[in-house]
Amino acid sequence: MKKLLSEMTLEELWELFPIRLSEHQDCWGDWFGEEEKRIRDFLPDIDYVISHIGSTAINGIWAKPIVDILLEIPKTASMQEIKEVLTYNGYTNMSETENRVSFNRGYTSEGFAEKVFHLHLRYRGDHDELYFRDYMNEHPALAKQYEALKRSLWKQYEHNRDAYTDAKSPFVVENTVRAKREYGGRYEDGEGR
Repeated sequence: MKKLLSEMTLEELWELFPIRLSEHQDCWGDWFGEEEKRIRDFLPDIDYVISHIGSTAINGIWAKPIVDILLEIPKTASMQEIKEVLTYNGYTNMSETENRVSFNRGYTSEGFAEKVFHLHLRYRGDHDELYFRDYMNEHPALAKQYEALKRSLWKQYEHNRDAYTDAKSPFVVENTVRAKREYGGRYEDGEGR
């Protein structure tokens, strides 16, 4: 009998869900649009913002075929209530801190489903990923450097997602700082999403 995902060790999960990169697929934007509509259909009527983030939102680069979604809620909203609604509607809580909850959808005991999502629940304004996404899209040569970095790390860390993420972090942080300096408060009023 197969183990439930919740019974697996981190190492077993990394083995079942290795890092896989593929050429950019136009369908990733469509997947985001479909999932955004689905989320809007079940979320309560609060003033939230949904954005497509991560490498699948960067034009033309190789990426893990996992669509990252940033869901920003107002500071007056209950993160606990939103968490419960997301869980009820098929998202699995992967990690959580006081002001952030990470979910996924599309992980099965057989491996990845056809469409896989990571959803990042945050309070409004906690969105460095938007700066990085747009900076990469507006600087294609840097985006290609990022792609080359990811591809160079892929096989080395295929079964260690944390190490893969840690190895990319200096590039991401450096370029997020550049983007914030260049863009200023671009996203403070919901612009640029």
